Amino acid sequence: MTRNVHETYDRIARHFSQTREYAWPEVEDFVADEHATRALDIGCGNGRHTELLAARADTAVGVDASRGLLDEAVARAADRGFDAAFVQGDAARLPVRESGFELAVYVATIHHLPTRDARRASLDELARVLTPGGRALVSAWSTAHSKFDRTDGFDTTVDWTLPGGDTVPRFYHIYAPDEFRSDIDASALSVLDFELSSGNCYATVEKG
Repeated sequence: MTRNVHETYDRIARHFSQTREYAWPEVEDFVADEHATRALDIGCGNGRHTELLAARADTAVGVDASRGLLDEAVARAADRGFDAAFVQGDAARLPVRESGFELAVYVATIHHLPTRDARRASLDELARVLTPGGRALVSAWSTAHSKFDRTDGFDTTVDWTLPGGDTVPRFYHIYAPDEFRSDIDASALSVLDFELSSGNCYATVEKG
């Protein structure tokens, strides 16, 4: 089972980026009425959500473990003319200062962390970098998705198929909704809103 996230996404970065053009509607809704001095995109990928944050904040920062995806994000920012800083880093050990961000998104990333300790550490890291009263949107792939027929959380791999037919396995922890809520409740975050949408768990949180 592949668990080295940055190597996996370095390998598929260009093709993955080509299939991730648009922001998720749930993220668009979350940031719609926001304005922040500093905003953070954890697991920023090709920068599609960092672009949204850049329109809502004086400074936007994207963090990702994959150098290849960060290269795609830098190229996207140059092509589309938005300003953002992109930094390589681990979601469980964020390379940014404490209480530095009023707004953050952490979507489609926590489920790639290989252990529950790492996933919980990443939630505490999110709390660490939020300002008091700062808000974030956190999401994870869920057993509520029609793809799965289990109700308990589990580890699996989901293959990415490259042009030419090569497949690259990607590690996922598929969260049961109650398990996702439990991990957030065990962190230094407070849940403001929780919902299921398009097979994902979404939690709006603030620093507890």
